[in-house]
Amino acid sequence: MNKFEALNVEDDNDNGSDKEDEDCQQNGGLNDDDKDKNGKEVTKFEFGPPPEVPPGEHRLQYPYAFWFSRRYSKQSAASYESSIKLIGSFSTVEQFWAYYSYMVRPGDLPGNSNIQLFKHGIRPMWEDNKEGGKWILRIKKGLASRYWENIIMAMLGEQFMVESELCGAVVSLRFQDDIISVWNRNAQDQATTTRIRDTLRKILNLPQNTIMEYKAHSDSLNDRSSFRNTNLFVSEKA
Repeated sequence: MNKFEALNVEDDNDNGSDKEDEDCQQNGGLNDDDKDKNGKEVTKFEFGPPPEVPPGEHRLQYPYAFWFSRRYSKQSAASYESSIKLIGSFSTVEQFWAYYSYMVRPGDLPGNSNIQLFKHGIRPMWEDNKEGGKWILRIKKGLASRYWENIIMAMLGEQFMVESELCGAVVSLRFQDDIISVWNRNAQDQATTTRIRDTLRKILNLPQNTIMEYKAHSDSLNDRSSFRNTNLFVSEKA
């Protein structure tokens, strides 16, 4: 059975801006004043323990989780939180393939769809990564499936060689072009961000002059310019 059937994935018009999508992902939906009737803070999402490792299976260095979300125009922070769906977590190579083998590839999804792969315990939301940032690539249509597979295989195979600094990756399907981002924990760690950039260039076979942008999550909150105006594009020949 297709893992996305229960998510009611439908195509719609791309009426919102990429900047709105950025703000929703970074702001998330947990507010400091969310409380229950007794005045205690309420946690809207809690992770259970990662899946156990069955005998004979091959443990990954870190457990991960697949997420799926849809972007809608004028989406609030709270509605973004409710829109992200946890597909499932895995701790082994075999558990990964049990999900990935049946998942729709990014290139076959409608616009405004997002697939996220993050380490277990980290949601694809700004609150879970306040001190971090991400490398961003805008790519031509038709490249997302191949690029996404190369990135997640490199993540699971620890090819980035930054250990716990790597948080996860997102592929965002849009109507004009697509966006891939790789998140890390500490935006101020220049050595780590440089290593992630260089590894991305290597695993995606990008030329050295490929334009990439690193964006700290904290900076995004104060940046009101349109994300569409940033010069991020990878040509089909890249």
